[in-house]
Amino acid sequence: MSKIIIVGTGFSGSILARKIAEDCGRKVEVIEKRPHIGGNMYDEYDEHGILVQRYGPHFLNTNKYFIIEFLEQYAELFPHDTKLLSFIDGNYVRLPFNFRTMQQLVGAKKSELLLAKLRKEFYGRDRVPIFELIDSQDEDVRDYGNLLFEKAYRTYTAKQWGLNPEDIDKSVLERVPMAMSFDERYLNKDFQYLPKKGFSEIFKNMLNHPNIELKLNTDALEHIRFEETKHVITYDGEDVELLVFTGNIDELLGLKYGRLPYRSLDIRYTYENKKSILPEEIISYPQAPGYTRSTEYKKITYGLDQDIPVSMIATEYPLEYDPNDQKANIPYYPVLTDDSQRRYKMYLEEANKYGNIVLCGRLAEFKYYNMDICIEHALEKFEEIKQRLG
Repeated sequence: MSKIIIVGTGFSGSILARKIAEDCGRKVEVIEKRPHIGGNMYDEYDEHGILVQRYGPHFLNTNKYFIIEFLEQYAELFPHDTKLLSFIDGNYVRLPFNFRTMQQLVGAKKSELLLAKLRKEFYGRDRVPIFELIDSQDEDVRDYGNLLFEKAYRTYTAKQWGLNPEDIDKSVLERVPMAMSFDERYLNKDFQYLPKKGFSEIFKNMLNHPNIELKLNTDALEHIRFEETKHVITYDGEDVELLVFTGNIDELLGLKYGRLPYRSLDIRYTYENKKSILPEEIISYPQAPGYTRSTEYKKITYGLDQDIPVSMIATEYPLEYDPNDQKANIPYYPVLTDDSQRRYKMYLEEANKYGNIVLCGRLAEFKYYNMDICIEHALEKFEEIKQRLG
């Protein structure tokens, strides 16, 4: 049979590799550029037993329990409600912004009328995007929306995305809406978990199948060729029945229409001889110079003695993705603007000319997928592939 090649070992690539190998009984060759599996989900234990997510914190939040059941085939999970604080005007306030945040920012007395107005205007709503507050007909609600926007959203966006909020797709800014309650959970999802031994354990077990051959430290782009006359893709000069690609679509197609914008991160680690450093597992810093958030991984390491006299924080400094820069050579987030999405459609049309390629994942499809959506999308994509493979 012809080759099936999968490029990338994040959730998209690993799920599709396992499903094709197991459900279709087909041999799969999985190519990974980095020296480890898991993509940006990769984590590892440090010398103190702290489980560090090397590319920033990830949490599993979903309303669909089948996603939890799917992952439990590969690792043991434990319930964990993700909670964050934001450091604004010298004080820690709850994130997502909720009714407690309002009392902290405007004072308890002034919040009484505002709380009543919000409950009335957004009756029955659990979370409300910031733009709905800003567009409210009520002056007090509108003023509070603008207060939040100026103190947090505008400054955080400028650092995280290198853009003014007006220039980026609204869907990005609406990812963390305001809670219309005192709910402290970062996201209002029904099922919130973390893997006990880390995400790397999931990928290790997922890719452990006799039909899967894994190659690390291999740049697939050096092996892929486009046969323009036959409209097919080859790998090492051999015909490929199917190429599943999860990396940057613009780099796959030789930057033909210019580089698509992605953001990267410079993550800096600080160890201190303290049992605890931060008041919460993650702190957002919308007003700080250069950095956006810090994570204290000790607080979310399952089974770790929290009384050990050392801890660490990982602080994120957003950068423009540059494959030639030592600090910024890992793409994390697609930057969704009108121009970038227009150019992505040009790349997609080019890729669709070739009948043996499937694009899947945040980078290949230029979408800001949450983890649960990424997993569900990969499972849906497999059903399409299964039909193709017969």
